[in-house]
Amino acid sequence: MRVISANIGKPTTFEWRGEQEQTGIFKYPVTESIALGTTDVLNDTVTDRKHHAGVDKACYLFSAKEYDFWKPKYPGLDWNWGMFGENLTIEGLDESIMRIGDVYHLGTALVEVSQPREPCYKLGVRFNDQNIVAEYVTRGYPGTYIRILETGRVKNGDEMILEKQSKNALTVKQFYDFLFEREKNQDVLQLVLGNQAVPEYKRERLKKFLK
Repeated sequence: MRVISANIGKPTTFEWRGEQEQTGIFKYPVTESIALGTTDVLNDTVTDRKHHAGVDKACYLFSAKEYDFWKPKYPGLDWNWGMFGENLTIEGLDESIMRIGDVYHLGTALVEVSQPREPCYKLGVRFNDQNIVAEYVTRGYPGTYIRILETGRVKNGDEMILEKQSKNALTVKQFYDFLFEREKNQDVLQLVLGNQAVPEYKRERLKKFLK
């Protein structure tokens, strides 16, 4: 896997249900390296720290190949890397193979796959169409958040190299699909609950689906 683009966001104000809000989802490519800190990307914008950033969501990765799927659906947009709010656009990222808990060298940082991105209305704001939220869920390739085990810097062209594969077979896509299915697959649930890389608060919430 390889970094195609590093992306940083600046505060963008928008109106939602009659109220003024701000978001950092409007991210754009930068030519310099970006610094991966333990809770966020240095100089990136995070306006809602309840739902974004933090140890389990320090940096967001999205697959470059997904742009080929989405561009024809929204041809009127001014397309560039960072459209999905990702800090890093990655060539070769495959959520159906990547496991929760996999550890990678990424630039000079050491990172661990933590959880898929779950979309909210701000993705619809970015695309000027709230229909994309449901379409994104159905598509099933959400990208992934990572936690930073060792801080470092990442730039365009850096390789993302697997250091250690998780012994727990739960993939990012399995976890994502599981989160949105009505009837929770009990085999996948066992993988989720047994995977220490899944954020503890998520494991606790999901215990209610045990049968």
